[in-house]
Parts: sequence; structure tokens; C-alpha cells
Amino acid sequence: MSFKVNHLHLKTPDPRTTAQWYVDYLGAKVVSERQSPSGQPILRLDLHGVPLNVTGYIEGQRLEQHYGLEHVAIDTDDFDAQVEKIKASGAKILEERSLPDGRRVCFFEGPDGVRLEFLEMR
Repeated sequence: MSFKVNHLHLKTPDPRTTAQWYVDYLGAKVVSERQSPSGQPILRLDLHGVPLNVTGYIEGQRLEQHYGLEHVAIDTDDFDAQVEKIKASGAKILEERSLPDGRRVCFFEGPDGVRLEFLEMR
């Protein structure tokens, strides 16, 4: 079993302005920028070794979204076993779905309401 932090995710009404703030004031570097199917910017930053996604709300996500630190995402190479382990622990499962690239994700609630996400590692 292997884990690695995939990213921290910030959601904001203005992704470019928020990303630029992290660049200007915290020394982050823009790693990539792309657009969602609806044309919204999706930015990936490197915040001194911490991958940081900066987006608006995500189309197709049924789970209620909010602005700010949205969730911590963790890659796992044993997705099915880890999701079952989390379910067996009694953690609240918030949403399970597949991404456009076919990888599966599972959002769940950790202690004190911290929102976490497992991503299927390929």
C-alpha cells in the first residue's frame, strides 16, 4: 500500500486572481493552467513542494462545494481496499464518482469535519 499527497484544493470565485496572490505573496509557481469544459480556469500551483489546485466550483460534483480550503486529496495505489477501510471505520462517505480520465475518487469526512479525498493512482 502506498500513499502520497496529491494536492490541496482551494475553490474561489476568481481562480486566476487567487492563484496570482499565492504567486505574488507566498512565492508559489504556476505549474499548469487549463480550462474546464465550461471554460473556467483550473490552475495547478507548486507552493514550495505542496501541489495546490485553484478552481471555481466543479461541474458535475454533487457534493456541496464551498470556497476556501476545499479538501486534501491523497493518491492511493490500492483504491478499493482503502475506500473499504474508510467505510469500515464508520467515516462518512460524501461522494464517490469517476473523473473524465476514468480514475475513481472518493470524498469522505475525517475527524472534526475535515474533507478528504482518495484518488485512484495510475
